[in-house]
Amino acid sequence: MKAEPVSPIYKVMVLGANGGIGRQAVEMALAQGHSVTAILRTPSNITLIHPNLIIVKGDIMKPETWEKYLENKDVVISAIGATSRKETTLYSQGARNLLNAMKKTGANRVFFISASGLEVNPSHSLFIRLVTTYVLQRLLKNMYADLNKMEQLIKESDLNWTILRPPRLTNRPFTGRYRFAINSFLKAGLSISRADLAHFMMVNATNNSIYKKTVEVAY
Repeated sequence: MKAEPVSPIYKVMVLGANGGIGRQAVEMALAQGHSVTAILRTPSNITLIHPNLIIVKGDIMKPETWEKYLENKDVVISAIGATSRKETTLYSQGARNLLNAMKKTGANRVFFISASGLEVNPSHSLFIRLVTTYVLQRLLKNMYADLNKMEQLIKESDLNWTILRPPRLTNRPFTGRYRFAINSFLKAGLSISRADLAHFMMVNATNNSIYKKTVEVAY
């Protein structure tokens, strides 16, 4: 992966670094010259070796396994994800754990990944709106219920958070060409690659216009 270097250089922490978005965030940050601490439950799942990369065995549900690594971090990315459609508290409890740990350690800037399907986008076609309501929201009802709880917890925090609401995620390559909307629906945004979502986070890491905002990112 190639990406244009940006300035300044950040100390980045990625939780859920083995997932699709998390792995892309690690690679994008390294490509831009940042130092990265990757937190994941199974460190052997990351085979990447880089002088600016520290890999830590940790679990979002067990703050004691990663909390100390938050110290002096400029940017934190929560890229955790549930692996089943069963009822879960991963997102809400994970967010609670991370927000509390950030307050304790002084870390202040954080991205959380949610989903655009939590709400029906009025700019979409009737077909897409119906699919969102009667297929997507029903199929992913447990995950979406916990994501809604997560978002509420985050919005009550005084940290510099940004909630990202991507639509359908793909494994397409990085392009650097996408659109975004702040605290509003993105017109006809149906997909985004994990690589481009990671790019958005890194180039907007300290963009204060998206602090305490919900952002949709798509093509």
